[in-house]
Amino acid sequence: MQNGPLAEKIVEAFDGMSEQLQVAARYLLENPHEVALLSMREQARRADIQPATMTRLAQHLGYAGYDEVRQLYADAMRRDGTGFAGLAAAQAKKQKLRGDRALAADMLGGVGAQVAALTRPAMLDTLADGARLIERARRVYCLGLRSSHSAAWHLHYILSIAGKQSIMLDAIGGIGADALGSATANDVLVAVSVLPYTRQTVEITEYAHSCDVPVVAITDSVVAPLAQHAAVALIVPTESPSFLHTMSPAFVVAEILGALVAGRSGDAASEALARVDRQSAALNTHLKTRSRRQ
Repeated sequence: MQNGPLAEKIVEAFDGMSEQLQVAARYLLENPHEVALLSMREQARRADIQPATMTRLAQHLGYAGYDEVRQLYADAMRRDGTGFAGLAAAQAKKQKLRGDRALAADMLGGVGAQVAALTRPAMLDTLADGARLIERARRVYCLGLRSSHSAAWHLHYILSIAGKQSIMLDAIGGIGADALGSATANDVLVAVSVLPYTRQTVEITEYAHSCDVPVVAITDSVVAPLAQHAAVALIVPTESPSFLHTMSPAFVVAEILGALVAGRSGDAASEALARVDRQSAALNTHLKTRSRRQ
């Protein structure tokens, strides 16, 4: 969405606006994606104006309130995407021209570059901040639905075997969020979601935030819904030559978080992992490798 749905209307009415309304109008013209994704208060803060100015702008443009404006931009953003079917058709056409090997090479090259970019200092600092918050928490709630489920579940698995009290909010039977009933500021929610954002993940995260539960978000943009409620936001790329966005960087970030938390837990993690080893041996959980005959 390069231009918002009200761009022409704003330009036409711009000269008749007060100075403060022009500041708000300029923000809408320059940041259409943020209008769709951020709360009115956050938009006003970034524009350096009062929230009431956003409401007055909406009314100046003929709307009852700013929520109507945000909804217009959100709807436009959804329409702007071609959807999975359209992306699959484009991929199939390109794949037919260039071949399967070329697509595989493009995907592998893209993921490799994306994962390598995670080593930048700012991301390493944020990973350390997230691990510190998780390790100090009494309980960890992990949330990720649809394509984001695998990253959230892998983190939950690592934390669980390393002795951390981790709870997966996987919505089985529709009661996934019920476990948050006893969550407090001493706990933490790790939520994973990328565009197109899963509504239930966003709503559960908003609820946890309203209960003062700190949030570690793994998402794809600093203006993504999860990032707005996060104490720590880990931003991962998702672009892919495939019709489906890639979750590989998010999965890698989740894996790193788990390893960092286990390392910070020291002896407690070692003792928990020793119990896992003993149980696995007693139950014959894993196949024993056989040496090849010479």
